[in-house]
Amino acid sequence: MSQARILVVDDDKNIRRTVSMALESLNYFVHTAFDGKDAMVQLTGDRYDLIITDLKMPGMNGMELLEQAIAKYPEIKIVLISAHGTVDNAVDAMKLGAVDFLQKPFTPKELRNLVHNVLETESAEAESTSEYKAILKAARNFARKRDFDNAIAQSKKAIGSDPSNPKAFDFLGQLQETLGDFNSAVKNYRVAISLDPTYQAAKDNLERATSNSNSIRPSL
Repeated sequence: MSQARILVVDDDKNIRRTVSMALESLNYFVHTAFDGKDAMVQLTGDRYDLIITDLKMPGMNGMELLEQAIAKYPEIKIVLISAHGTVDNAVDAMKLGAVDFLQKPFTPKELRNLVHNVLETESAEAESTSEYKAILKAARNFARKRDFDNAIAQSKKAIGSDPSNPKAFDFLGQLQETLGDFNSAVKNYRVAISLDPTYQAAKDNLERATSNSNSIRPSL
């Protein structure tokens, strides 16, 4: 996310300049606002991936900005800048949705590292999710063609891509049940349910697999 858009909010002109210079060196697009109210105005006219805001500012402070910005733009990430003595407030802000906080004084390197972690890590996670969906889609396509060997191989590949996601386990169970391997199917349905106890489809599949005879197979 090298072209991420960042809004820096601080009533101190020097802080705004320092933060902007540190982040622009990483090829981020950086704009500034002098308080929360100014920031909200700018948010209505442009898209931002991240807000970096001081907590204590005249007018609309950082906490008020946090609440209003997340209410209107729930996908936006917010990092709080906290001076000594306001750490408790920063922790409270994180409970309301801030992703992290940076305590003053901080170095440009500390700032860049934090922003990189917030933006680039999330980008990697999004790519991983996209890859998982693509692999599982390929598995379903193979299954529709009755190519179960490749369908099973792709399901296992999806599991390797994201072992915390129950969908591939559930689908692998369906494939195994279709082929009459009820013991393996039951194991994978149980894994899916352990990962997501609310996954009703896996619960229904597990109930069927444990009660049906080998002659009854699910349709994919």
